[in-house]
Amino acid sequence: MTTFLLIRHALCDPVGRVIAGRAAGTHLNDVGLMQVARLADALGAEQIDAVYSSPLERAQATARPIAQRHGLEVELSPALDEVDFGRWTGAGFAALEHDVQWRRFNTFRSGTRAPGGEHALETQLRVVLEVDRLHARHDGGTVALVSHGDVIRLLLAYYLGMPLDFLQRLEVDPASVSVLERTADQVRVVRVNVPVPRS
Repeated sequence: MTTFLLIRHALCDPVGRVIAGRAAGTHLNDVGLMQVARLADALGAEQIDAVYSSPLERAQATARPIAQRHGLEVELSPALDEVDFGRWTGAGFAALEHDVQWRRFNTFRSGTRAPGGEHALETQLRVVLEVDRLHARHDGGTVALVSHGDVIRLLLAYYLGMPLDFLQRLEVDPASVSVLERTADQVRVVRVNVPVPRS
């Protein structure tokens, strides 16, 4: 069995306001840095055998203290990258409020592509295949995967048998941990959206 710790990157300024997407240069804010320190402490007692991260700065900054606590290097995984939001990258949620395609994207995710970007099914496929690959590589171990809210939601939805159109029913907060257990025969979703300890 492989245990996967699905970790959303810690807080950065765009969360809840702007679609940062894959834009470079989005760093953790002061609250996010405190979240990471508490998260690394909380996971310090866990046996973690490998840490993989999305290539984006905010994910790597979340992954590094966890890896260092376990004497590991962070391995970058393009499959854990943020959804490509295409032309919506950098847009504020308030500005998108009246965009018909944006509303459709959030209610009919299974049939709506981000303009100039990625379809949810493409994101889901790449991250599910990455879990398969890493299960084969780390069978019997515990692997931390540091990624992004929608990417983690899509992975959880796949293993829960949940339609993509219900994606917004899953809450995945910054610096939260969700847990999967993967064997050759099945996957169990053990925990969802466990918050970072407050102290």
